[in-house]
This record gives sequence, structure tokens and C-alpha cells, in this order.
Amino acid sequence: MKKILIIGANGQIGKILTNKMKDTGDFTPVAMIRKDEQKSYFEDLGVDTKLVSLEGEVEDIEKAVEGLDGVVFAAGSGGSTGQDKTLTVDLDGAVKAMEAAKAKGVKRFVMVSALGADDRSFWDKSGIKPYYVAKYFADRTLKNIGLDYTIVRPGMLKDGDGTGKITLQDPMSAESVKREDVAEVILAALQQHNTIGKVIEFNNGENEIKEAIAAV
Repeated sequence: MKKILIIGANGQIGKILTNKMKDTGDFTPVAMIRKDEQKSYFEDLGVDTKLVSLEGEVEDIEKAVEGLDGVVFAAGSGGSTGQDKTLTVDLDGAVKAMEAAKAKGVKRFVMVSALGADDRSFWDKSGIKPYYVAKYFADRTLKNIGLDYTIVRPGMLKDGDGTGKITLQDPMSAESVKREDVAEVILAALQQHNTIGKVIEFNNGENEIKEAIAAV
């Protein structure tokens, strides 16, 4: 099975993804976390952890990713932090992760971004413009750094059970998407080679996730 480093594993999407990934039979998740007290959750699941801060050195992330087969970047500074953390985590932390993966020859990289990250006119309406700026430039770096990337851009994130269905057509018109469905999209992107080099923008919809991702 392929070993995948989940950066931001202790986040809401990260935890859902870790649980789903360990049950697929295709992948073995490795959880990258930033606090020692977060370790017990993953140990109880039988999931290995790597204790690394995205605000540390690239070399620290290199040690975490060495010998693995792919990376999912699902980390975020969160809504309660300032713009400084948006820069150091959502932007620079993401770029450090890409640099570490490239340095260690880990080609596969899935980035969790945000719907509207390419649309500067949307940033002004969002109320969280620095976040979208960070996502835009992190995505842009990923496209050009030489990795086998997939960028997934969900709409407004909601809690609760996933629907198992999304839309890729005019996703901006849809209201939101469940975090569980985002995790399913990430898994489908890792499972299907047609997603390499693609940006997948989506929201809640009527199409089965695996079928929708197979058609991107």
C-alpha cells in the first residue's frame, strides 16, 4: 500500500481523511501533527505520526515525508488566528511542504485549496481576502514546482454526514459542501491518475464523487 503523509491531520478534514484512508486498503496514512498531545488520537487508530511544525524548517518536513509515496496538504491556520499565521502556514507552510516533497523525490501532492482562489474579484467579497491570496499563490507555486499535483477546491465547508455527491459544473452557484465529501474527493483524486495536473473545483451536487472525479 502507498504511504501518504497527511499534513494537517488533526484538522477536521484531516481526521476524516485519515479514518477513510486507513479503511480503503489502497493507502496507509501517516499523520503530520504539530502538538504532542494530538498524538494519542492517531495512536488509538493505529496510525503513525510525525511531529512537525509548518513554521519550522523545510528539513523537518523532509524527514517526515522521506520514504513515503505522496502528500496531502490539508493544513490551515484557522479562522481565529491573524494574518501572520495565514502567511506562515497557509502560504509558506504549503510551499515548504512542496519543497520537502520535491527534495525527497515524493512526486504525488494533493493540495486542499478553496473555491474562488483564482478569482481576485471574489476575494474582495469573501471577507477573508488574505486567506484567498495565500491559497492563490500556494496553488500557483504547486503548479510550477514540478510535482504530480492535484488541487482540490471545495466551496464553503460544512459539518455533518457527506452526501457522496458533488457538482463540477458551475460550482460557484452551489451553497456549500460537507467536509466528509471533501475527504472523499481527495481519496478519489489519489486513486485516479487522470487527476494529475488538474484543478478540481466542486461543491455539493448530484454526481457520484468517483464518477465525477473520473471525468475531470
